[in-house]
Amino acid sequence: MKKAIIITGKLVQDHEFIYPFYRLQEAGYSVDVAVKNKELVFGQLGSKIIPTKDIVGLNPDEYDIVVIPGGAKCLEYLRQDQDALDFIASAHKVKKTIAAICHGSQMLISAKIVKGKKISGYYSIKDDINNAGAMYVDAPAVTDGNIVTSPHYKYLGDWMRQTLRVTEQ
Repeated sequence: MKKAIIITGKLVQDHEFIYPFYRLQEAGYSVDVAVKNKELVFGQLGSKIIPTKDIVGLNPDEYDIVVIPGGAKCLEYLRQDQDALDFIASAHKVKKTIAAICHGSQMLISAKIVKGKKISGYYSIKDDINNAGAMYVDAPAVTDGNIVTSPHYKYLGDWMRQTLRVTEQ
């Protein structure tokens, strides 16, 4: 069974959580949702996010895809979670597809996996991406190895299409 995991928290950007959650299921993936302490959280627009996993103890070998939705306030908190950062770094090390959108790219920066890569993200974090040693690219879906990034939810279709393409190669 193909498996994906969405790493998120309170005040996630609702569209960036909901679209990949259902799109991945449509593509035949079982989708887990990991939130710190397996806590029930709500998106910026009020969507209820019901986690199936705690961030602590996640094993990248169990997943094909790691999805990191955005939301500026969500990532302000989430990128301080060392367990989440360690999981993302481990998933990258074993070449799992990592898909981040909007402010989700901040997790890639904090997990220290962007140096030398082409990375997209919300325009306000362009300097953060460049200062982390990556090259900011403003395009609907940017792929560099196993990492697929996008700057904005208006590109959700392009981002998920490219994420599935990279994973199924």
